[in-house]
Amino acid sequence: MFKQKYSRYHEIPVQVKASFWFLICAFMQRGISFITTPIFTRLLSTTEYGQFNIFNSWLGILSIIVSLNLSAGVFTRGVVKFSDDRMAFTSSMQGLSLTLTIIWTIVYFAVHTFWNNVFSLTTIQMLCMFVMMLSANIFGFWSMNQRVDFKYRCLVIVTLLLSFSKPVLGIILVKSATDKVTARIFGIAVVEALVCIILFTLQAVRGKQFFSAFYWNHALRFNIPLIPHYLSMTVLNSADRIMIGQMVNESSAGIYSLAYSISQIMTLFNTALLQTIEPWLYKRINDKKIKAISNVAYPAFIGIAIVNLLLIALAPEAVKIFAPSEYYDAIWVIPPVAMSVYFIFSYNFFAVFEFYYEKTKLIASATSAGAVLNIILNYIFIKKFGYYAAGYTTLVCYMVYAAFHMYFMRKICREHLNNEQPYNLGIYGGITAVFLLLGFSFMASYNHIVVRYSMLGIMMVVVAIFHKNIISLVKNLFNLKKN
Repeated sequence: MFKQKYSRYHEIPVQVKASFWFLICAFMQRGISFITTPIFTRLLSTTEYGQFNIFNSWLGILSIIVSLNLSAGVFTRGVVKFSDDRMAFTSSMQGLSLTLTIIWTIVYFAVHTFWNNVFSLTTIQMLCMFVMMLSANIFGFWSMNQRVDFKYRCLVIVTLLLSFSKPVLGIILVKSATDKVTARIFGIAVVEALVCIILFTLQAVRGKQFFSAFYWNHALRFNIPLIPHYLSMTVLNSADRIMIGQMVNESSAGIYSLAYSISQIMTLFNTALLQTIEPWLYKRINDKKIKAISNVAYPAFIGIAIVNLLLIALAPEAVKIFAPSEYYDAIWVIPPVAMSVYFIFSYNFFAVFEFYYEKTKLIASATSAGAVLNIILNYIFIKKFGYYAAGYTTLVCYMVYAAFHMYFMRKICREHLNNEQPYNLGIYGGITAVFLLLGFSFMASYNHIVVRYSMLGIMMVVVAIFHKNIISLVKNLFNLKKN
């Protein structure tokens, strides 16, 4: 029986096997981090956990400025555009990344006390940050080449090595250190540096080109205009933790960070669904079969709504599992942040039209508007209501973000598709309204466990009644590539 199954697996096309294992890699990276959260919330105080997450927030923002996000848009496009000279392109991008990192490190050291005060970080933490910025780009270049060549085995092995080594070394260092936050950061930086030195060397030897005026000029001209978009996305995801740390305290930032981390685990479902659906969406737009999109979109919206409602319903139990009692107030932040995951997912169904018709200015304007609104609302409401407000400002901003993209999508459909609209606003609005109502209802029942479990039971009964429809939906999603 095992041989029969192995034989069937062996017959699967390499592209399909690669796609499966690449998805597994994404789950491992996020999943292992999520699984180790209960360990670190018990090794670190709420203040230390907040400091670590503030560091991560600054890392996300500053890496866009320092590394220009070279391993994202420009490199993904470049491995196709320069496929005949791909390794030379890769090694030259490594050279550019290293050069940018060195330049910014010199800028930092020129007035390092000033920068340390601005970011509330130590010199060791800042140096670790520069190492992690460069390592992220190097790993991004290498992993993209593995994807292009369908070398999923190497990618799985290295991903496993990184995913397990970072928390293991982190636990060892944190348990033996006085400065536990720096120990946690240092453990990540050491593992990433060791792995990426090897990857850097391998790609440099294969490409044999550190500097290329053509490739460097191409990368800078392509990615610098996208910095507002990348930066705004990162600010939208990270500004709340930084502002809580500065406006309230680092302990509150730690509690909020736990709630945010638990809520964001549901983005794994977003990733899994979107990797299957997005290519199909582009094909439908290309073939002008716009009406067919809603048949997949509405069930997908409902599916994502259900998994997030489950998380909201079980938030008190989730926090007890993942952290000690001092983190318990995180339950009140999980509902709005989990609801924002629904809007993060649904926006992709609107933005795909902007990407297809290359409306980059519309994409950047929507993202920037969401980021600016997030900072303004955080500044106003965190002052008035404390860190709890950040969860609601996150929800509002992602709702506005999705609304902007829907508006731009409808505008594009009027201009390019004879005003044929893929979604009925009433149906999407109805699904969204029911989702929000149930989400806030579950939150209101947190202090009434019988009511909460009764509501959860009713929801499960409804799901059971429609289980055949759900199974049919899943089968249809797996068959999208055939259609």
